[in-house]
Amino acid sequence: MEILEKVFGSAAKVKIMRLFLFNPEMCLDISSIASRAKVSKKAARAEVHNLEEISLVKPRVFYKNTPSASNKDKKTKVKGWVLDTNFAHLVPLQNFLILASAFQPKDIIRKISRVGKIKLLVVAGVFIQDKESRVDMLVVGDGIRKGALETIVKSIEAELGKEIVYSAFETADFKYRLSMFDKLIRDILDYPHKKLIDKLGLDVE
Repeated sequence: MEILEKVFGSAAKVKIMRLFLFNPEMCLDISSIASRAKVSKKAARAEVHNLEEISLVKPRVFYKNTPSASNKDKKTKVKGWVLDTNFAHLVPLQNFLILASAFQPKDIIRKISRVGKIKLLVVAGVFIQDKESRVDMLVVGDGIRKGALETIVKSIEAELGKEIVYSAFETADFKYRLSMFDKLIRDILDYPHKKLIDKLGLDVE
């Protein structure tokens, strides 16, 4: 991310650009932008204003579900922003940010290794630019702390600007599912993916 920060001016701008570029149909208000990109609302406002000035995003009013006193969601009209698909350099910018991935394999390994004794770590989907993948990440290990894993995944999502679909299994459960030709497991391992950790000696690529 350091190189991208220098190119684009700040980490917050890179995160927010990724958020809009990789979710072109999504309309987001300041609160949602700040939450998803894990930046302050002040930074979100400033960077969205900058992106609106260059016509990368455009304002759009939409209705958002908000909690009410009766604990029932109500629709509130709010100002948001959406990607301007007419931006002149849209495709080159998307391609650049895809190639300049926010996470290298060593970064993912370092983060995921904190959640337990990891035996297998497989990435696919968003990490290898394969839109057809069913899952972006498979984590197998012992003593996996699900809460810690979810927190780390959220932090990676904020950097990438895109939701990550992941599955996590204890080693024994994974081996059983593998022996039973579990569809989810086969859908991951039989299609394009990359193994970052493999202490199980799986004969798959």
